[in-house]
Amino acid sequence: MQAAPNTVDPSEVAKFEAMAAEWWDPKGKFKPLHMLNPCRLDYITSQIAGEFDRDLSAPEPFKGLRILDIGCGGGLLSEPMARLGATVVGADAAERNIPVAQVHAEQSGLTIDYRCTTAEALAEAGEQFDVVINMEVVEHVADPLAYLTACQQLLKPGGLHVCSTINRNPKSYAMAIIGAEVIMRWLPKGTHEWNKFITPDELCELLSQSGVNPVDRKGFVFNPILWSWSLSDRDLSVNYVTASVKPA
Repeated sequence: MQAAPNTVDPSEVAKFEAMAAEWWDPKGKFKPLHMLNPCRLDYITSQIAGEFDRDLSAPEPFKGLRILDIGCGGGLLSEPMARLGATVVGADAAERNIPVAQVHAEQSGLTIDYRCTTAEALAEAGEQFDVVINMEVVEHVADPLAYLTACQQLLKPGGLHVCSTINRNPKSYAMAIIGAEVIMRWLPKGTHEWNKFITPDELCELLSQSGVNPVDRKGFVFNPILWSWSLSDRDLSVNYVTASVKPA
């Protein structure tokens, strides 16, 4: 069998390893993700509930679902999925992220299978999941199509893939790089590279080529007056998210 391609970009991994200790500090380098997380969770949980006919008001509505959080970082999304009853695997190529995530999960009384590994390695091992959560990762890999193909291979037939990233246009450069890294200093300079950003049409084409069917896409929109994020059907100009289904 031909070895799976390695889409990990070592320079990108190094950026996040350098910040690993700050994952759970809401005022630290991951402040933007802490602010965005409730909006991300609203989208993810609603898509999972809709696809698998789950009642979010019920206790442990995701019980029986196996979910992969690829690029899990410190576990900001893995932990809520575990609280909702899912069996969760959190995977990250940055080795220093894993002990941070493990310790926080233990302190929170949660059982989460955290691993330092890649989507390609998991796919090669034959792992299968009902849901693959893939948030703010694809803009950091060396080969987006190969990476998304590995994510598709990890899905069971009928499985759900939720993927978010950043659009590529002058506004996203101003907001995600100049605004977040230079003016607000929410992230260290160089965290993002504008030429790696992907437009919604490009991402949907890549997802289709990988073997899943895009079924939804929405924007994450930041309101500087209310200082909060919301979902938008129309404004995908900077941050956005997609949902795709693997054919049964």
